Amino acid sequence: MVTVPHETTYQLLRNLTSPVVAVTTGRPGKQNGMILDSAVRASIVPSIPRLSVYIHKFNYTHDLVFEAGVFVLHLLHTRQFDLVRRLGFVSGRDRDKLADIPHHQGALGAPILDECYAHFECRVANVMDTGSSTLFLGDVVGVGYGTAAELDPQGELLTATYFRANIPAEWRQEFEANLQKAQRTAEAMSRDIRPVTWRGLTA
Repeated sequence: MVTVPHETTYQLLRNLTSPVVAVTTGRPGKQNGMILDSAVRASIVPSIPRLSVYIHKFNYTHDLVFEAGVFVLHLLHTRQFDLVRRLGFVSGRDRDKLADIPHHQGALGAPILDECYAHFECRVANVMDTGSSTLFLGDVVGVGYGTAAELDPQGELLTATYFRANIPAEWRQEFEANLQKAQRTAEAMSRDIRPVTWRGLTA
């Protein structure tokens, strides 16, 4: 068996990342949004649309999704680098990240970003502990398009590869520092996997 360096494995795994998406959630008195690239379609049945997202436990959004049981996943456009920076480079524990971002409340009570390509309102159906993160399985209960789709319906969706290749030079150092900090934190948590049953489900 050939031994592959960890960095090589990590670079290969980057091929499996999803589009860059924004995830928002909220309950009365609290709301937040974040950026991730770990969203996956979780159903091939048109009448039962589902998706899943992995959210690290050290993200403020993680706890809010767990409390509220709902989230909204937003597909982003390649022109939305500024939104990625505003939602992805700082913590919602320190500020209201949505305060200056146009949004409205969805049917489930979670904020929907006006300036997205499309959004999926989801109710959590199940969860799985992965150590450093939680996999949230969501039943899609509402879908809509945002202003980015109206302005450029043929435009490209934002991917992790596109973002890394086109990130402004003045952002790169901060981005890499945030990534390395998250990796160190996740490494310390990754092997502590525990069974969890989502409320409403029987063991």
